Amino acid sequence: MENLISLFLNSVFVGNILLAYFLGMCSFVAVSNNLRTAFGLGIAVVFVLAITTPVNWLVYYRLLAPGSLAWAGLPGVDLSYLKFIIFIAVIAAIVQIVEMVIDRYSQGLYNALGVFLPLIAVNCAILGTSLFMVEREYTFIESVVFGIGSGTGWMLAIVSMAAIRNKLRYANPPEGLRGYGLTMIVTGLMAMGFMLFSGIVL
Repeated sequence: MENLISLFLNSVFVGNILLAYFLGMCSFVAVSNNLRTAFGLGIAVVFVLAITTPVNWLVYYRLLAPGSLAWAGLPGVDLSYLKFIIFIAVIAAIVQIVEMVIDRYSQGLYNALGVFLPLIAVNCAILGTSLFMVEREYTFIESVVFGIGSGTGWMLAIVSMAAIRNKLRYANPPEGLRGYGLTMIVTGLMAMGFMLFSGIVL
C-alpha cells in the first residue's frame, strides 16, 4: 500500500508527466488561458489516463509481450513491436467515448474545449504514460495508480497555470516577455517548484 501511495505522489509531483518530462505541452499552453476550460480538459485527461493505462497494460501483457500468447499455443510469438500503433488505437477509441459523453452532458464544455478534445487522442502525455508503464514494468494495480496519478499531475499543472495566467493579465511585463515567453518562464518555475517534493520520503 505504501508503495502505491509513493507511486501516486511521485507521478503527481516529482515525476509529473508535464512538468518533469514536458509531455502534453501543446494543449497545456493553448488551453491554460481559461481556468474553466483548463479544469474541464484536466478532468478529461484524468479520465482518459485512468482507463487507457490499465487497458493498454492488459493489451500488452496479454497479447503483445514476448510469450504472452502462450495461452493460444504460440509461446514464441513476440508482437511487442506493435505496441505504438495498438496503444494509439486504444487511446483514440477511449477519447472518442469521452468526447461523446461530454457532448451529451456538457455542451458548454464541449464547445469550450473545441478542437483540443479530440486532440487528447494525439496528446503525447497519454501515449507517454502507457509507454512508461511498459518500460518500468508496472503491475496492473501499479498501472492504474500511475495512470490516475499522471492524469492528476497533468490536471494540477494546467489548472495552476491557468490560475497564474489569469493573475498575469494584471501584470505589466516587458514587451519581449509578453505572451508565450512569460508562459514558458512560469512553466519552468512551476517545474522547479514541483521538484521540491523530491525530498519527501514515506
